[in-house]
Amino acid sequence: MEFIRGRFSWILRPVLIIYDLLVVNVAAYLLLNLNNQGLYFFESDFLNNKNLLFLVYSITLWLLSSYLLKFYKVYRYTSLLKLLSLIIKQFIAFAIIVFAFVGVFRSVDIEAFVTLKYLLHVFLFIGAIKLLSYYTLKSIRVYFKGNLRNIMVIGSGESVVELKKIFTKQKELGYNIIGVFNNSGGEESKGNINDSFNFLENNDYVDEIYCAIDELSEKEINEYVRLANLKHCNIKFIPNTNKLFTKRLKTDYYNYIPVLTIQGVALNDDINKAIKRLFDIIFSLLVIVLVLSWLSVILFILIKLESKGPLYYKHQRTGINYRVFNCYKYRSMKITEEIEGTYVKESDSRVTKIGKFLRKTSLDELPQFINVFLGDMSVVGPRPHMLSYTENYSKKINKYNFIFRHNVKPGITGLAQIKGYRGEIKLDKDIVNRIKYDIFYIENWTLLLDIKIIIQTILNIIKGDEKAY
Repeated sequence: MEFIRGRFSWILRPVLIIYDLLVVNVAAYLLLNLNNQGLYFFESDFLNNKNLLFLVYSITLWLLSSYLLKFYKVYRYTSLLKLLSLIIKQFIAFAIIVFAFVGVFRSVDIEAFVTLKYLLHVFLFIGAIKLLSYYTLKSIRVYFKGNLRNIMVIGSGESVVELKKIFTKQKELGYNIIGVFNNSGGEESKGNINDSFNFLENNDYVDEIYCAIDELSEKEINEYVRLANLKHCNIKFIPNTNKLFTKRLKTDYYNYIPVLTIQGVALNDDINKAIKRLFDIIFSLLVIVLVLSWLSVILFILIKLESKGPLYYKHQRTGINYRVFNCYKYRSMKITEEIEGTYVKESDSRVTKIGKFLRKTSLDELPQFINVFLGDMSVVGPRPHMLSYTENYSKKINKYNFIFRHNVKPGITGLAQIKGYRGEIKLDKDIVNRIKYDIFYIENWTLLLDIKIIIQTILNIIKGDEKAY
């Protein structure tokens, strides 16, 4: 997930939006002369006040079109060509919007020349200020050393060297390199990879981390992701330029050097996240109150009668952004400690008699609704792995896909599970297919898909699952 970083430049975007809306409507009032137009088919005062009608219409559709076209998504590394492209696209979209207004309200009789004159004035003022703000920020970075972004660079490959040249020579981008870390040494290096972790932990002014992903182990990547999440700084990956890039990471270009950022998925959109979280809270609360409240009492007695130990089995799992959390289950085995790297196998002697029933019916997973209520998990999502398996599986899976999988909360059930990829991993294809379905779920999430997966999970429990042991 990307964190919004900045000192004062974050104010610029809302100021530009307000300015643009003012230009759109003040110019309409002065040039289109809407209140001299008659509307023959409407009686309401609102519809007869053409300026007010256009105000509501233009604000709504300007904001919608600018959101869809990402008109205000301009960053310090955005090229002038990209900026001009955004202005032209928005100009065309808004021209269609204005002509549609004239077409919908046919009694509004405005000459095409007048409409074009209005549009040209609008985009002359809007385009000029957008370009002015773009170059003003560049000047502030170069001459006043303001609006700077403090960055760490990890690695020493060819792409890293080229990227450092861009950051150093193009002062207008406003990147301040506060530390270079790699295992190969060099004059610029502040230390090795282990030193970079200490540096990150002890400094709160790092804004972004740029990692040469092919030079790092999965464990090191996990640690950078964890620290970046803890320190609220963005982490970006510099790939080997002779490799193909996955769609699951957003690619930006600093001149011609590609830099990858974990893509903002639909699940992590603020509105969707709120919807999914509300659903999780309601669903988990219902299960906790209506099922766990009485089932836990019965299972406490049955589990205790067969073997010593607690009712709940607590084990560590990897969650969102590789964060480790304690995952809960009803204890189904005689042992109470997790043995690293060992899935339960069919006819496993460690499993108790009541445990076999719990695992066969998946009832042992029910306490994970407590994790859902606490916010560690979601009802539906990629299943969390043992810590050791997270590292081992990452060696068999495309590194970008595996990172992408950990960009959302893990779930009690998921698309991979209802498709038959649950439990013990016997072959490499089992984990490959599991990740494949996890990625599909993340990229295509809807609340209806969650409900469908929950229903199919219940049906699978009723008819039985051969991998549930």
